[in-house]
Amino acid sequence: MYRFQINAYTQRGESIGLVGSTPELGLWNIKKCIHLRTSGDRYPLWWTDIEIDIQPSLESGDGQRIEYKYVRLDANGNAQWESLLDTNRWIPIDPNDHASTIIVDDGAFGYLQPYPFGYIEEPAVRIPLHEEYQGLKIVVIGSSVALGHKAWFLRGWVWLLAQALQQKYGHKLVNVSEVGANVSRTIARFPWVVTPEHPDVVIIALSLGNEGLAYCPPHQRRVVQRRFESGLQQLVKMTRDIGAIPMLGGVYPNGDYSLEHYWLIRNTHNRMLTWGVTVLDWLAAVDDGQGRWKAGTFFDPAHPNTLGHSLMYQQIDQHLFDIHKDELAKEKQRFQQPNEFSIYFDNVGFHVSVCIEEKRLRIINSSQYSYTIAPYWQKLQTALQSQAGLIPGIYIAKGTQPGTLPFFAVQEDGAIATRLNIPPNTDLEYSAAFNLFSPSNSQVLFYDGHLGILQADDRHLWVINESDNEYNIQPMWQEVCSALKAMPSGVYEDPLHPDAPFGTMMISNDGLESRVKAPPKSAVFFQYKCKLSDISRVAILALGDRCAVRMMLYKMEYDGPAFPFDLTRATNIADVADAIENGFDDMWNPAFLHYSPDAGRIYHSKWSGLSFAHEVEETDDPMGDMSPVHERMRVRYTARSQRFWYALRHCDKVLFVRTGISDRGGVIDLVNKLQKQCQGKPFHLLLLSPQSDDQFLDLPNVLHYNVEFNPDRMYEDLGHWMYCTEMMRGILESLGVSSKNLFWCPSKPPKDVAKG
Repeated sequence: MYRFQINAYTQRGESIGLVGSTPELGLWNIKKCIHLRTSGDRYPLWWTDIEIDIQPSLESGDGQRIEYKYVRLDANGNAQWESLLDTNRWIPIDPNDHASTIIVDDGAFGYLQPYPFGYIEEPAVRIPLHEEYQGLKIVVIGSSVALGHKAWFLRGWVWLLAQALQQKYGHKLVNVSEVGANVSRTIARFPWVVTPEHPDVVIIALSLGNEGLAYCPPHQRRVVQRRFESGLQQLVKMTRDIGAIPMLGGVYPNGDYSLEHYWLIRNTHNRMLTWGVTVLDWLAAVDDGQGRWKAGTFFDPAHPNTLGHSLMYQQIDQHLFDIHKDELAKEKQRFQQPNEFSIYFDNVGFHVSVCIEEKRLRIINSSQYSYTIAPYWQKLQTALQSQAGLIPGIYIAKGTQPGTLPFFAVQEDGAIATRLNIPPNTDLEYSAAFNLFSPSNSQVLFYDGHLGILQADDRHLWVINESDNEYNIQPMWQEVCSALKAMPSGVYEDPLHPDAPFGTMMISNDGLESRVKAPPKSAVFFQYKCKLSDISRVAILALGDRCAVRMMLYKMEYDGPAFPFDLTRATNIADVADAIENGFDDMWNPAFLHYSPDAGRIYHSKWSGLSFAHEVEETDDPMGDMSPVHERMRVRYTARSQRFWYALRHCDKVLFVRTGISDRGGVIDLVNKLQKQCQGKPFHLLLLSPQSDDQFLDLPNVLHYNVEFNPDRMYEDLGHWMYCTEMMRGILESLGVSSKNLFWCPSKPPKDVAKG
């Protein structure tokens, strides 16, 4: 008995029919086709309502098959064949298969599979095995491909392997795979479905496809890859912990992989080969050389067909399973207790040992002297390279003492690449940061192949930089900003270096709100300190007269997205006050904008002291058509004004900064208007101009420094630019402003921000 099903997208009034080469299927007469049905909750799946009893031909012997196709029927009964080619769908007919209902899954309408997929309507495939066996017990834990999807009767590579190993060695194979399983799900299932079987060998057969590699955004592909690899390593350890020998099913193709995906799966494959675990190499059997299935070997993008499964099975060297009991006992004993052994010691009390299986290094200094591990300590480095088996990347200490670096970096050749101070009377254990990427150890929020951000729990996260360069993590990095939404809102600090510049991570419901530095080859453990509301965050808003403030903040790395006066010239302080009072709208009003070809600037006729030097681009024709410039300014200055108001409303304090000569009356007017906009929020107007402080004495909220910051001179002389920057840094520090309490405005604030 057979039931047929297919995925087909149809228009209203259309339906799907099935017609084929036997009387039960209408003998290719469309008028006698079998009609399929669908439903709102299962569409686009169509299926036969009835079980079809297809009888084998009396004239034919073994190896019979029937052929058929689907047709699309409109409301008038007109039919459209799914394919006009001579090729038909087919299924094998075996008289012995009639004891149960066979579900024939034909995939998608219009795509005629070279090999069919059907399965008996039972919860799982049964592998015929004798109850008594003399060989090993092998457990396979994997996903749908390991279950046999989409091979006929689910007789995939595992089923074929089970039969062969039973006949050849008397081994028993148990398949506990699960459709859709990924590393996280498999780690969770392992104690319940693998451990009770008391296996001798465990084959772990998972795919990068079920981790989401094919469809995740490009910036998340490295996260998927690292999570998969770490999860496999954890499953290998779990296998060894129960006294079994682990084997790994290799990565395999996917019909939706791109060349970048292919590079990643090849990269993972090559790394798996270095883990000291047997890897079943599927790529050699079914890869087309670009990460997709070879022609004729797949049922859909994610699954091989019967031929593909057969090729995967044939790729397995069955001699791998020619394991004698005494061999097995030795192997089990080897991993029963992690083997920690010495690789270096001296006569004073310095001792280094390693546990390769757990990627762990132990350093003991029982002497009264400090030791410094450095790249030039050749004898120790040689011992590490030849015996320790350290993997490239960062190693992190478990529990550190003051003065001890909590991490070190390992090069590709296995040598330590960074300096490491080991104080007297120290017992330190370092383990590979790679282990943190395992799904059971942390949640990977971001990883690009070098920088990893991992959530340890609700109050702790790791930032791991495996590269040779410093990483500048800031709110305008959208992928990182969004990833950190997973952390509870609050202030996070490195408890070992709480006063380090750019060492404070501020996280809101919208993600990262501060700039954080990740030094080269480093690991920083951030710990929740307090609520965002427990600190007073200061927004720095420049008010002209030129771009000197923006330039100095840039060198201090306090700069974020631009505000309205950052890149303009506003020589008249009254213009600034009026623009703020009127919500900036006329700042980009075309009626007030006039281009001067002699000056190469755009001047503002309403605010005569306002002009723009950075808005006309080389491809523009400002004398012939200013409309592209006007539109560009509208977009830019709308965004800049929205940031201004957002910062003003959401910070705790405001520091307005203005350079250039100002008059007392203009300052008083500006302060009054700023006070109205701040609505009771604390603020200061910082004036930086070569004027006597006496001109601004006794003005509330006004701070004046008799200094000159000339952007033209800064552009011409980098040394002067840096001198001015350090002077500006000192002024801000004297006012209590640093990277630890700076308010970072998002580049795209919420759209409901009101004007002043």
